[in-house]
Amino acid sequence: MTGKFIVIEGLDGSGKTTQTGILINKLREKGIKAVNQAEPTSGEYGKMCRDVLGGRKQCAKSQLALLFTLDRIDHNLNKEDGINYHLENGETVISDRYYYSTLAYQGIDVGASWLKSLNLDCRDIRKPDLCIFLDLTPQKSMERINAGRSAEEIEIYENIKALELIRERFRSIIEDLGESENIKVIDAGGSVEEVSREIENAVMSLY
Repeated sequence: MTGKFIVIEGLDGSGKTTQTGILINKLREKGIKAVNQAEPTSGEYGKMCRDVLGGRKQCAKSQLALLFTLDRIDHNLNKEDGINYHLENGETVISDRYYYSTLAYQGIDVGASWLKSLNLDCRDIRKPDLCIFLDLTPQKSMERINAGRSAEEIEIYENIKALELIRERFRSIIEDLGESENIKVIDAGGSVEEVSREIENAVMSLY
């Protein structure tokens, strides 16, 4: 049986990593084989993306968008740890970020229609069975980021002005893709337990 492909999206600090880990454990408790993944990946292109995000390397905004897309294609096709590999083995894949983040973050700086075509029209980039967007205000996002990281760990998009633009981009993307894709918006401002219950209910509707 082919597994399910689920994406967890949201602003930095929205709880994606925490909720992905909780979801993985809940699925395994129910006897569902599940694997935890993230973008950027640990592959060649993913490492390059992380270097740019961390300010260790510089490149044009369009180049960064392409790096994310190349990393995503590899994320799908990697024969040892890719999305397709795990799904074909009957495992559910939970990915912390996917093309919605590229459309939101890089969409600020480069052509949105180009990015959309680059990702959604690529046959090697799979559409998720479900995308969960953890919605959080930019102010709350920055509070959580500042509480959890040192100044040296703050990435290039982690400031109020950028996060406000990115949240609006996410909302626009959800409105645009909502009729053709399964996207669930969840308020990430609640407790970890409250958010986790909503995510679990959305995910279990797939089974």
